[in-house]
Amino acid sequence: MELGGAEMSLLGLLESLDYSETEVDLFVYSHRGELMRWIPKQVNLLPEILEYKQIERPIKAVLKDGYIRIAMARMKAKLLYGRYAKKTLPIDGNAVFSYISKELSPILPDINPGKEYDVAVSYLAPHNYVLDHVRAKKKIAWIHTDYSKVDVDISLELPVWSGYDSIVSISPDVTRNFLSVFPSLAGVIEERPNMVPREYVRVRSEGISSEEVEKEMPKASGRINLLSVGRFCQAKNYDNVPDICRRLHSKGLEVYWYLIGFGTDEALIRERIAEAGMDEYVRILGKKENPYPYIKACDFYVQPSRYEGSPMTVLEAVALGKQVILTDFPTAPSVAAQSPLCIIVPLANEGCAEGIASLIKR
Repeated sequence: MELGGAEMSLLGLLESLDYSETEVDLFVYSHRGELMRWIPKQVNLLPEILEYKQIERPIKAVLKDGYIRIAMARMKAKLLYGRYAKKTLPIDGNAVFSYISKELSPILPDINPGKEYDVAVSYLAPHNYVLDHVRAKKKIAWIHTDYSKVDVDISLELPVWSGYDSIVSISPDVTRNFLSVFPSLAGVIEERPNMVPREYVRVRSEGISSEEVEKEMPKASGRINLLSVGRFCQAKNYDNVPDICRRLHSKGLEVYWYLIGFGTDEALIRERIAEAGMDEYVRILGKKENPYPYIKACDFYVQPSRYEGSPMTVLEAVALGKQVILTDFPTAPSVAAQSPLCIIVPLANEGCAEGIASLIKR
């Protein structure tokens, strides 16, 4: 339960349930992450299963602890994915997870064996594990990403999706793009927008004093503070933020752009900051367990992504009354349609800068 959009969306769903009529068991494969303590107390958190904890651990550590079959399955999956990648030249490594889950699922134990549920929900991919290892009268899988922007090995994923009674999409655009890849699944898909855990967001937004926030994100006359929150990865497009910020400064705007998050692209982002000469104006604040006081304090919240499903951070910013700027990623129209506080600007750097500048100058 690390900080992330799907995890926040899950909290929103759990917060919305009527526990006088619903009993909920929750399986989290590893009990770690800042959001664990925010799981509603009415939810029965199932114990960890040690085999599932090995899914993302370094393979050397998995071998050292004696989980040889799991380590071998993961190595085989990477080999098979490597062959697939040589043929298809994928733009990202997303499909590797389909290979890993296909090889791992047959050797993993059942989840809460002996109990049959009315409904089992696989809230985040890969969906093999709920399909293969949970007994339920009905099974539902959730889509949280834009399938037109990730690499998919259809031969591996279609049999998994087809095993579910229902598939939930988080927006019309996500639905359209998913069905462009899996048209045969049109009859089982339905839409349910992400649910913001509003009480959680409200309480957390007051969890740090404004004085503490201003130490990292100062306020001053004429100064415009932009904020983006998310994983430092290719999808979020933070590597282009320094150039966009440079273009805003060339238009005479005193813009400071703050980035909250963590991830594999941090070194690249820092390199781009130096190249653009934006060391003073693009600031990486790092991982924050509680980003909401910063969202509450910024002048504009910006989602500069290359692609998204339905970003929870946007909905959270809207819940805090912030003006939100979205780049024109494929699913942006359905995201913006959820609130008049959302404005779409072009994705290309110059157009993005122009759009942000015009909004600031209003």
